Amino acid sequence: MKRFLLLLIALLLHTGAWAHKPSDSYLTLRAATGSNDIAVRWDIALRDLDYVLQLDRNGNGEISWGEVRLRSDDITRLATSRLQLSASDKACTWATTAPLALDKHSDGTYAVLSLSAQCPSLTGALKARYSLLFDVDPTHRGLVQWIAPGSTEAQALVFGNESGEQSLALQPAGAWETLRQYMLDGVWHIWIGYDHILFLLALLLPSVLVRQAGQWAAAPRLAGAAREVIKVVTAFTLAHSITLSLAALGLISLPSRLVESAIAASVVVAALSNLFGAVESKRWMMAFAFGLLHGFGFASVLADLGL
Repeated sequence: MKRFLLLLIALLLHTGAWAHKPSDSYLTLRAATGSNDIAVRWDIALRDLDYVLQLDRNGNGEISWGEVRLRSDDITRLATSRLQLSASDKACTWATTAPLALDKHSDGTYAVLSLSAQCPSLTGALKARYSLLFDVDPTHRGLVQWIAPGSTEAQALVFGNESGEQSLALQPAGAWETLRQYMLDGVWHIWIGYDHILFLLALLLPSVLVRQAGQWAAAPRLAGAAREVIKVVTAFTLAHSITLSLAALGLISLPSRLVESAIAASVVVAALSNLFGAVESKRWMMAFAFGLLHGFGFASVLADLGL
């Protein structure tokens, strides 16, 4: 057992810690009544662009505005080749409406593209195909706000590796449809996120086990195990909702790098606690503490998306 633990620690020391913030880009697509053009603002992380285009020319680990500006045409070509809009099965063409700019998000600096998609018409079926980084990062997502003609409310869309093509509704989507989409994407994101699954297992596994003579054994009664599961899940969800609300409303703000590192560390702490039985009672308190932390991770995504 000791050899296994030493091997596990060695592997962790040589492996990058994956935190909660995934690779995302942010798009706002806005159509106006009486026009066949769609105004597009697209925010793409410089770290992602550097991975694909090697923006850091001098290799000093920092990307300057001069290095970004030199590759602005390459960035635009990459982006417009990975996003196709079509109306009534006819492709829309791209035009640049403003020079490339930079903007700060919670997790770093992003390149901002201002584009116009010129479509034959906006009266038929409107579709979008997104594939920005799927060839190098299958977990990458495109987070989209689509504002239909004559609407003031944005429809939220999430483009992933399994949902790279979606329809843009010319009529605003209802609240239930938006909720359904977010629930489906949330379940899929958890399913493909091994770090999330390991964290959930680390929290819930002790709820169905009891420690006897320094060893773990199955809980003797289903009712007791069920109570522990309910307490852990409720505590985590309540704490998660508290910090998610405070952060999303702008009342509390923490650096994204700090939050991501702390979330990754929480997975290690939960696992070590299970191995050595550090918290044998009141596990709901540990779940509550972790929930406070993880709420900030989700809030950073919602804040960047403008929700």
